[in-house]
Amino acid sequence: MTVRQLLQLLASGKEAQFPVRFVEGSRLKEWLAELRQAPYIKHTLTDDQFATVAAALRMDANQLEGAFYPDTYLYTANTSDISLLERAHTRMNKLVDEIWQGRMDNLPYKNEQDLVTMASIIEKETGVTEERARVASVFINRLRTGMKLQTDPTVIYGMGDNYTGTITRKDLETPTDYNTYTISGLPPGPIAMPGRASLEAAAHPEKTNYLYFVADGKGGHTFTTNLASHNKAVQVYRLAMKEKNEK
Repeated sequence: MTVRQLLQLLASGKEAQFPVRFVEGSRLKEWLAELRQAPYIKHTLTDDQFATVAAALRMDANQLEGAFYPDTYLYTANTSDISLLERAHTRMNKLVDEIWQGRMDNLPYKNEQDLVTMASIIEKETGVTEERARVASVFINRLRTGMKLQTDPTVIYGMGDNYTGTITRKDLETPTDYNTYTISGLPPGPIAMPGRASLEAAAHPEKTNYLYFVADGKGGHTFTTNLASHNKAVQVYRLAMKEKNEK
């Protein structure tokens, strides 16, 4: 908004509103960085440490990730950073309660936190809306059969600042609380802020026998029911990527 537009709003007696956008699949640390850059916000947080944010919101620091609803929020000048986070937290709580109440029967979740954790993994695994419930089915099937989830986004989250853009075999084999190649079941909490579509997918997965999926090189994924078929799909993907890079 320009100074002239702001003056016009003031002259009209209306209060200017400014947008701040929190993207689906982003992490709290990215939200805090966004708030630092947003204009006309009253900054009350002394730093970006989770403990500081948790104290201001009267929450457990271990429950912050995944606790805020991603959306574009409008605010007026001198709105505090904490009040925006409180709005996003209230919206997420309301939505999760609603979806939890209407979830499919017999899902392997102990509580709402498990559902949000699953939704955050789905959010990071695919940006294709039509695939979300199918991706959910893979992880649900794995949980039910005792297979490890083996999902790369959890490895990345567990690496923290050590992640530089690529994952090595050593990274997959290095235990962290979030590395689903080394732990069984869901990680201890969400790895990002999931949107409504991923929350709905976690609550209403497709009924399939799929246990594997891999990128198809076209923006989506190929889903398979056994390791042999999965390995073939991986080879197809690698060949497609090789041909693409050689052009």
